[in-house]
Amino acid sequence: MTIILIKAVIILLIFAISLGIAAYSTFAERKIAAFFQDRLGPNRAGPFGILQPLADGVKMIFKEEFIPASANKLLFIAGPCLAMLTACMTSAVIPFSDELSMFGESFTIQAVDINIGILYIFGVVSLGVYGVMVGGWASNNKYSLLGAVRAASQNISYELAMGLSIVAVVMLTGSLSLNNIVEAQHGMNWNIFYQPLGFVIFCICAFAETNRTPFDLPECETELVGGYHTEYSSMKLGFYLFAEYVNMFIASAVMAALYFGGYNYPFMDEAATLLGQNMAAFLGTAVFFMKIFAFIFFFMWVRWTIPRFRYDQLMGLGWTALIPLSIANVILTGTAILIKHFITQ
Repeated sequence: MTIILIKAVIILLIFAISLGIAAYSTFAERKIAAFFQDRLGPNRAGPFGILQPLADGVKMIFKEEFIPASANKLLFIAGPCLAMLTACMTSAVIPFSDELSMFGESFTIQAVDINIGILYIFGVVSLGVYGVMVGGWASNNKYSLLGAVRAASQNISYELAMGLSIVAVVMLTGSLSLNNIVEAQHGMNWNIFYQPLGFVIFCICAFAETNRTPFDLPECETELVGGYHTEYSSMKLGFYLFAEYVNMFIASAVMAALYFGGYNYPFMDEAATLLGQNMAAFLGTAVFFMKIFAFIFFFMWVRWTIPRFRYDQLMGLGWTALIPLSIANVILTGTAILIKHFITQ
């Protein structure tokens, strides 16, 4: 019974953290953009503007609800709900801490540990594009439909390279479980040292999967007004915009877990001896979130630095550059593993 209560608390905690970080990512992005452009950014709602995300949420809730007369009402409502649901589901398999011991039970800060965690994330992320597709099609607007078609083709193209980049990590670890992948990087044995090319490919694909600049073609306002969410207002628009930031947080967490050791840090065994296992695990959680925040900052830095690609450039990069490179990375990784096996024999 105790472990069930602990798991329930962990699930609620992870859900709250995901939403909280996504909410304040909107604030951080506006502040970072203001810094890059020599402005102040939001500074009126609360001290230094820290209540701005709450003000934005209240504004979205109380804005006028509008559904176009020609839209498919059921699907129009379902689109943003599906996008938000899939964004929140992906954090369930991410291990945020090493093993903790409390109340006579041992557990980790992870909603559920399944042995196909990577496949789960890919499956849920693949469903997320249906939220965009359904919303764009149900709007019965040509700009929305074009944005939805772009999103679908972009996700299909870049998921292939992303999947192949992870195949190399799975080959090194021998497991599809995120927990096992993170544990295999104990201390400073991080995958970034063995898979630098795979990380670069995964990082580029993460930008495309989250529809972030320079891959924000599905909502390219200079061509498509607002893209797939042109006809949306009130909280439905808020769900689409918020889902992007949740996805950015999840993408940052997955990159940190796959390539930068997750909650692992240098001299963690010594820290466990000096501080105790629980304190060392909490320190690892803090380190994990520092890595996540660094990636979130990188997402924002790129947005306000690099202009978006043309659509033909975006598709060309995915099919003619990233997919061949990811295949070559898998072959090189397999060759290195075989050579190591023969040497050790």
